[in-house]
Amino acid sequence: MTRLARLWPLLLLAAALALAYAAGLRHQLSWHALAAHETDLRAALRAHPLAVPAAYVGLYILITVLSLPGGVVLDIAGGLLFGTVLSAGLTVFGATVGAVLLFLIARRALAGVLAVKAGPFIARLRPGLERDGFSYLLAIRLVPIFPFWLVNLAPALLGMRLGPYALATLLGILPACVIFASIGAGLGGVISAGQPPDLRVIFAPPVLLPLLGLAALSLLPVAWRHLRPRHA
Repeated sequence: MTRLARLWPLLLLAAALALAYAAGLRHQLSWHALAAHETDLRAALRAHPLAVPAAYVGLYILITVLSLPGGVVLDIAGGLLFGTVLSAGLTVFGATVGAVLLFLIARRALAGVLAVKAGPFIARLRPGLERDGFSYLLAIRLVPIFPFWLVNLAPALLGMRLGPYALATLLGILPACVIFASIGAGLGGVISAGQPPDLRVIFAPPVLLPLLGLAALSLLPVAWRHLRPRHA
């Protein structure tokens, strides 16, 4: 594979990122912008009940591939417009597709460079992802304390297979997507007033403890493989 053939996805990504910043997309993914455009967004949804959800998915794919900030704002906006169930489904689909695309781009164009320069974070993830990629990634996804974009890149840089990566991403982000969508679905008045919602709710024990429990369950196969030889 020639150097140009290997790098063209990266060049396309850089061009798209430059266009997104030039268009002010980063500033549109804010609480202030959501409050300012809430009425227009609701009117657009009534007029175009299929096109608006499709545009939402497309936007989520775009910000995931470009690793732009604002995913949480988009999660809340989805809940506000579509309700909890539909918003969570659209978000999971868009985020998973975007994560898969970024994975493929990173594996094709960046793996050799970033694997060396990614620093201690990648080094800490390496043992778990290389031994128990699916379970380890699922646990990391279930507890959203690491930057989403970095967790998207790390498995590609460490050689994880696409199938387990995609499935762990889809299952792992589902609980948080439901939580953020439900927050958005109940915050119409707060958003209209231009106030950001209190997202500390995701760290409240009734929310965080079930997520930690799911993460622990996802690691049971890893623990079993480590303990089984001792009892054989």
